[in-house]
Amino acid sequence: MIISVIDYGLSNLRSVCSAVSHLGSTPKLISSPEDIRKADALILPGVGAFSDGMEGLRKDGLDLAVREKALSGTPLLGICLGMQMLFDSSDEFGLHPGLGLIPGKVTRIPGTDSDGAVLSLPHISWEPLKIRSHGPGELLSAPDILEGIAPEEEFYFIHSYYAVPGKEIYTVADAEYGGHPLCAVAAKDNVIGTQFHPEKSGEAGLKLLRNFIAFCENTTTGGRS
Repeated sequence: MIISVIDYGLSNLRSVCSAVSHLGSTPKLISSPEDIRKADALILPGVGAFSDGMEGLRKDGLDLAVREKALSGTPLLGICLGMQMLFDSSDEFGLHPGLGLIPGKVTRIPGTDSDGAVLSLPHISWEPLKIRSHGPGELLSAPDILEGIAPEEEFYFIHSYYAVPGKEIYTVADAEYGGHPLCAVAAKDNVIGTQFHPEKSGEAGLKLLRNFIAFCENTTTGGRS
């Protein structure tokens, strides 16, 4: 399976590609709208500020190509900043529009914990996930991205901003910091985002990436074995 990793000048490409390769798939770095439109599966990594990330995508029209492919049903995984850019907007250093693939906004993590004590930012730590429970008729059409991951397994976070999905159904799992639930995994149909770095999260992160690759393979074959 070829997994196309989008290079827009603001991402941690080596570790993502290494993780994909370790799982037996072929990572392919792409940086043009044409390559995005040809891809069967996409990963949008990212580190840094929201506005810089969106500027990098807009520079060569990558943002429009990503939206087009995602809306056509191509699996897309956004990681860290890549997840945040999946949403409608961010108020990091001003108000900036995102890709609008998952309804919601990105905002700063509260500066105090639930008891009023000052929180250290950025939030840098390993955290377990609390998987959301959704009722009948509210199941995501995205894959079970957390299949096989135990409650005690932890993932590596480094961020000062977090996504607030427009509907609870788009939140797959939260992480807690200072008593505040922060959206850690979001999904809408074929579009998935992780606030943490699965490629830096050891075996737990590899399980998640393996689940995403399995979803990509199933989508590409139309569910045929």
